Amino acid sequence: MSVIVTGGAGYIGAHVVRLLLERGEDVVVVDDLSTGRDDRIGEATLVELDLAGAGAQDALERVMKEREARAVIHIAARKQVGESVARPAWYYQQNVGGMATVLAAMEGVGVDRFIFSSSAAVYGMPDVELVTEDTTPQPINPYGETKLVGEWMAADAARASGLRSASLRYFNVAGAGWPDLGDPAVLNLVPMVLDRLATGRRPAIFGDDYPTPDGTCVRDYIHVLDLAHAHLAALDYLEQDRREHAVFNVGTGTGASVREVLDEIGRASGLDVTPDVEARRPGDPPRLVASSERIEQVLGWKAEHGLNDIIASAWEAWQAGPRRI
Repeated sequence: MSVIVTGGAGYIGAHVVRLLLERGEDVVVVDDLSTGRDDRIGEATLVELDLAGAGAQDALERVMKEREARAVIHIAARKQVGESVARPAWYYQQNVGGMATVLAAMEGVGVDRFIFSSSAAVYGMPDVELVTEDTTPQPINPYGETKLVGEWMAADAARASGLRSASLRYFNVAGAGWPDLGDPAVLNLVPMVLDRLATGRRPAIFGDDYPTPDGTCVRDYIHVLDLAHAHLAALDYLEQDRREHAVFNVGTGTGASVREVLDEIGRASGLDVTPDVEARRPGDPPRLVASSERIEQVLGWKAEHGLNDIIASAWEAWQAGPRRI
């Protein structure tokens, strides 16, 4: 029986796929390859499919039947906040529409284990020291809204059909589990800094006047390999007994500021990371750090890597890629 990983050719998905393959799972990757690459999935089977496209549900049901799927890990989604603000209807079509396709196909075939890649973006700008799963979600952009709607859909399916499901709210994902699986997109802080350094520019800090110890935003950075292990822990949890829909933060419980991340990149690379300070970006909360108590207690999962491991692995992966500095 197989595990289907949607978005398995992408940055996070490829790490999940590799761990599943390493423990002997039969893995099917469903990906439209708009941002993923087929050379990142190893021996897994690739099904190229746009989950929000015409006929996607029927195609996915066929795959589930042919490969005797027992579980789905749904990672595929559009994830650029600015793009979601510019194209909200498309984001709902892609993220919510794709989610509906997956859940409907699972119901049609009788697959009853489901892990959803959610996001800390569902919280918006909470004014708390540590964000717990009970913190009221108040997303401030369409991307975060689509993730919250996805959680609602998973919970509704669990109530309606007995689906065993878990939603993982990712915090700031970075690093690389293996040098060939580094983050290929220049969308998050670490690759954005490395991209600027690779092109001879200074890193940028968007605002240094926040109410934080050094004036820059504080975030909870989670190593992508730790995050991938969280998916396997959630899968094992769902396979033990019938479970109600559960939500878990995936973070470390420790925050790092933008300046601290830059300093760590400087130490790992030996490069001058003196930044240019630019205006704040709208909607950036000063601090967003997870409470990881629930996932530690329920799934027995805990992050193993700190900021220095994250940055060292990201630097190694960047240097192994085509834009070595």
